[in-house]
Amino acid sequence: MTGPLPLSDFDYEAPDELIASAPAEPRDSARLLVIRRDADALEHAVFRDLPRFLRPGDCLVLNRTKVMPCRLLGRKSTGGKADLLLVRETGPAAWTALASGLKAGQALEFPGGMTARVEGLNEEGEYALTFAAADLRPYLAEHGLPPLPPYISKRRAASRADAERYQTVYARDEGSIAAPTAGLHFTPELLERLRGGGVETAWVTLHVGRGTFRPITADDASRHRMLAERYEVEAAEAERMRAARARGGRLVAVGTTATRTLETLAAAPGGLDASSGESSLYIVPGHEFRAVDALITNFHLPRSTPLLLACAFAGRERLLAAYREAVARRYRLYSFGDATLLL
Repeated sequence: MTGPLPLSDFDYEAPDELIASAPAEPRDSARLLVIRRDADALEHAVFRDLPRFLRPGDCLVLNRTKVMPCRLLGRKSTGGKADLLLVRETGPAAWTALASGLKAGQALEFPGGMTARVEGLNEEGEYALTFAAADLRPYLAEHGLPPLPPYISKRRAASRADAERYQTVYARDEGSIAAPTAGLHFTPELLERLRGGGVETAWVTLHVGRGTFRPITADDASRHRMLAERYEVEAAEAERMRAARARGGRLVAVGTTATRTLETLAAAPGGLDASSGESSLYIVPGHEFRAVDALITNFHLPRSTPLLLACAFAGRERLLAAYREAVARRYRLYSFGDATLLL
C-alpha cells in the first residue's frame, strides 16, 4: 500500500443533469473517451469504434457475472414501507440486506405472500433476515426488481425494461448485486466484429457485492478496507489469457471488476492461472499492474473505489483532467453513462 491518500484529491464536479438515468440505445452508441497514458491528447469516439483502438492478438477480458433481481419492496408489520437490497445469502432462508428503519423482531411482508423476520444488524451495517422460503431465488425471479443504483432509483422507479438493460448481453453466472457496467456497452454484433478482427475474448466471473460500491469514509483513502467479493476463473480462460500475453497481445480488462480479478490472479504464486475464491484487493495510485494492459471503464463517482482504481491505472492528474473535459463536453456519467478507454 502507498502512503496517505487525501480523499479530497479524488473529487471532481459531476453535475446532476449529466447522470444518466437510462442507457444509450443501441448500447454501442454510447460515447467513448480515449485516454492514452503516454500522451496528453484525448480522442472522442463512439463505443462501436472500439475495434479501431484494439489490435489483432489482444485479449478482451469480460466479467460474465449476472445481476440478481435482489431489490424487494414490501411493508413492515406496522404499516411502513420496507425497501431492501439483498446483499448476501448466508444460509437456508437467511440473507443480509441494506435497508433503513428496520428493528430486530419486526415482521416484513412482500408481494405474493412472502414474509421475513428481521433478526438484527451486523457489524457491516447489514440487516440479517430470515425468509419464509428456504430458497428465495425462485421468488426473486418473479417478484424481485433490478438493483438500480440510488442515483437512478431516486429519480425514477425501476421498470421491466431495466431487467434487460441493467445486464450485460453475455451475463451467465448469477450472483451480483450491481452490474459490471463497463460491459453494458457491448452488443453481440460488436463482440463478433472484434473477434473477426483478431481480438480474443476471455471470461472471468467476479460477483459484484458491496465491496465495489461501498463508500470511502476515511479522509485518508488509504485506510479504506474493501469487502471481499467472490470470483472464479476457469482453466481454459486462464490459458487463453496467458497465450495472448505470450504472443505479445494486450490484456484489455472490461471494467474495474475484471481488473481486480486479473490483478488478484497476478499477485498469486501461480500468476494467471485457474482460481476461485474471494478478493478484497483495493487498487489505489501506487499499485503496480501486473496483468492489465488496457482498461475499458465508465465514468465513476467522485471519491469512490472504482475512481481510485482508474486513477491508479491512468494517473490521477491525467484522469481527472480527462473527466473535466468530458463534463465540459456533456458526456453522460456513471452506470448507464458513457465509457472511457485507458490505453
